[in-house]
Amino acid sequence: MATDAPIIVLVRPQLGENIGKAARAMLNFGLVELRLVAPRDGWPNPDAGPAASGADIVLDQAKVFDTTAEAVADCAHVYATTVRKRGVTKPVFTPETAAREIAAADGRSAILFGAERSGLETEDVALARAILTVPVNPHFSSLNLAQAVILCAYEWSRHRDLAMPTVEEILPPAPQADLEGLIAHFEKLLEPRGYFLPEARAAATRRTLRTVLTKPAWNHLEIRTLRGVLSTLDRGSDRRDQFE
Repeated sequence: MATDAPIIVLVRPQLGENIGKAARAMLNFGLVELRLVAPRDGWPNPDAGPAASGADIVLDQAKVFDTTAEAVADCAHVYATTVRKRGVTKPVFTPETAAREIAAADGRSAILFGAERSGLETEDVALARAILTVPVNPHFSSLNLAQAVILCAYEWSRHRDLAMPTVEEILPPAPQADLEGLIAHFEKLLEPRGYFLPEARAAATRRTLRTVLTKPAWNHLEIRTLRGVLSTLDRGSDRRDQFE
C-alpha cells in the first residue's frame, strides 16, 4: 500500500460492527492504516471481525489512542469530516479536493471521523487543518460511519492504480472488415424489401444506416450475434414465403 495514503482515524467509535465495516471500506480502496480514539467498548472488539468481511489486516494493525491529539501527533495534514457547523472557521474541502491535496502533500495525512451518534466534537475539529464535507440533503444529512469512510477512501483511490475488475471483460471494437460484413448483411436483407426506395434517396439511406451501425463500436462477439439474428430472420422469412 502507498506510504502517502491517508490515515483513517475513528474518534470515539461506539460499535465494533461499525469499526469492522469502516475497515472493510478502507481495504476496498487500498487503505490499511486505522487509528481508534477511545473506542467505547474497548479494543479489540469481537464484533468488528465479522463485519470487516476479511479486512483483517486493517483490524490487526489498528492502533488505539486516548485522545485525538495523540492520534494525529505525527500528521502534518489533518482533515475533519463533518456536515454541521462547529463554530470554527477553516477551509472546507470535498473528498475529491482533499484527495488531490493528500496525494500531492509532503508528510502524513489523517482524516477524522466522529462517533456514530454525535460526530466529531468542536475540540476535535479544532485540531484539523480543514473541514471535509459533502453536499447532502439538508433535511437528512446523517451518514453512517462506513458510508463516510468509503466516500473519502474512494476519492483517494482515484489517484492510485487500483484494478478495475470489469475492464478485462471489455472487448476491443471489431475489425473494419467485420463491420463491413454486418452492414452488407443488413443491406442484402433490406434491398429486396424496398427499404432503399425511392431510388433518389437510396444513397442517403445507406449512409444513415451505416452511421447507425458504426456508432456503437461493436466487438466481434456482438457483430457475430447480430449476424446470427439477421440470418435467423432471413430463414424465417423464407419459410413463411413457402406457405403464402
